[in-house]
Amino acid sequence: MIQIQNTILSLDILEKDFCCDLNSCHGCCCIEGDAGAPLDDDEVKIIEDLLPAIWDDLTPEAQDVIRQQGISYLDKDGDRVTSIVNNRDCVFARIDHNGMCYCTIDRAYREGRVKWQKPLSCHLYPIRIKNFGDFVGLNYHRWDICHCARMLGKKQHLRVYQFLKEPLIRRFGQAWYDELELTVQQLEQQHITY
Repeated sequence: MIQIQNTILSLDILEKDFCCDLNSCHGCCCIEGDAGAPLDDDEVKIIEDLLPAIWDDLTPEAQDVIRQQGISYLDKDGDRVTSIVNNRDCVFARIDHNGMCYCTIDRAYREGRVKWQKPLSCHLYPIRIKNFGDFVGLNYHRWDICHCARMLGKKQHLRVYQFLKEPLIRRFGQAWYDELELTVQQLEQQHITY
């Protein structure tokens, strides 16, 4: 473990290779699993506010689920997550004509139709965040469906924290990320194995 400001990071984030390989997995993390993507209360409000802008992008099944229970629910652990269709697919997921899964929120953001990209838990995956009072814990979540991402990361010599630079800066800021990079450089210079 290392500490950057009030954040504790598992060493896997520094040493494990990772780079999403959408050509291989087709974005299946949005449609696999038994619960939706973790959300905080602010994100629920943001999504509810932008919902009219993406409503027509959603599948009819997703629209029905949202009409019945809203955009989120409490999972078996009591955590707020995005609603799902057929007990697996995120309501905001769509499959394009090439069989590639995409997030309707993220696509609307990239097209300039909304000003918010997507839930932070999705943007930060495979890092999971856990709050511990004044501290935040960051852990690497290893999922079998991401085998191709680990292989591509290894091929490109890209660590988890490097692959997730943009969402880490989104969540913690540029100064935090700069400190993380400096810490990694110092550890490497000292030939310290994480």
